[in-house]
Amino acid sequence: MNKGLISLLVVIGVAWLLLSSLFIVDERERALVLQFGQVKAVKEEPGLAFRIPFIQEVVRYDDRILSLDTDPLEVTPLDDRRLVVDAFARYRIRDVVQFRQAVGAGGVATADNRIDRILRAEIREVLGSVASNDILSTDRAALLSRIRDAARAEGNALGLEVIDVRLKRTDLPEQNLEATFARMRAEREREAADEIARGEEAAQRVRAQADRTVVELVSDAQKNADIIRGEAEARRNNIFAEAFGADAEFFEFYRSLKAYELSLKGSNSTMVIRPDSEFFNYLKSDTGQ
Repeated sequence: MNKGLISLLVVIGVAWLLLSSLFIVDERERALVLQFGQVKAVKEEPGLAFRIPFIQEVVRYDDRILSLDTDPLEVTPLDDRRLVVDAFARYRIRDVVQFRQAVGAGGVATADNRIDRILRAEIREVLGSVASNDILSTDRAALLSRIRDAARAEGNALGLEVIDVRLKRTDLPEQNLEATFARMRAEREREAADEIARGEEAAQRVRAQADRTVVELVSDAQKNADIIRGEAEARRNNIFAEAFGADAEFFEFYRSLKAYELSLKGSNSTMVIRPDSEFFNYLKSDTGQ
């Protein structure tokens, strides 16, 4: 075989071995160098690192804060008012060696399952020790701190650091929601009926006051009209009396003419009366009898 070809193959082999022994650690991760499943080195600083090809392998873990959302969980507080709770947690891998020993080759997926079980157990225990109003109030930060601290204590055994635990949603179960909404509707309908009744009562008072005012105004107006009418009648009678006293014959003549005017209208042109009646006194003579 050509010595040049052999030299080229040797160079390629050496280059391949050299490249296989090098790996890069990203600033967002930490790496473990394993040899036959045993941890031989921990690479926490970013940059180039070395391993023995074929014998050692590199396992990488995220060094950033990880998140975990739990499935909806039904809890029963002290007052037996069941609630459906959604929670989420923020955690990070604190010790990669301890983490590897705790979860093995399962990695983050296994860790998520472990933390999910821990959170569900702590949520049931903590929220089951208080009343539902304490869970639904804005002052539930202390409850979340208790859940976080308990989860943190158990997470330490996995090489994890639980940073925070929060509740995303706290609702009644579906079957309880309908009953609660029905009770709320009934309460609002009762309040509306009370408001309507109070409004009707106020309207009746206003109408009664208005009717009373109308009666009083009409009564006062009728009274004033009767007074004015009486005064006018008295004044007219005085005028008639004065006219009669001044000239009785003229007054009688005037009264007769008014009677003729009222009785001989177009709608009353027929009269049944004796010809020698006193009614025709001034029709027979301009001086009367």
